[in-house]
Amino acid sequence: MSLTLPAGVALPVTASVLILTQQPGDGDNGGQGEDFGKSSPVGFLVLILFLIAVAFLVRSMTKHLKRVPASFDEPAAEEPAAEEKGETEEPAPEKKQPNGASSAKGD
Repeated sequence: MSLTLPAGVALPVTASVLILTQQPGDGDNGGQGEDFGKSSPVGFLVLILFLIAVAFLVRSMTKHLKRVPASFDEPAAEEPAAEEKGETEEPAPEKKQPNGASSAKGD
């Protein structure tokens, strides 16, 4: 299947395509001068420094992630056992302060 344009439309379309594809002749290369695409040693040094910084950040993040527990939930099995212990054990005896005052806050 080929695309054919009517004769009345073909000439303006062809003329506009030729105008749009022309290179600018006034010396403006659209920012692409003789130094376009070249990098300086300073730019290369900055790139290397960024890569080193990223490597240190990844190393630090890995160390921190190894310290994170697998789950932040409290173990449910220990809670009932602690409550049962508290009910069966007697309360601890009250400690006396050196000056003879009791440690109870209500006194």
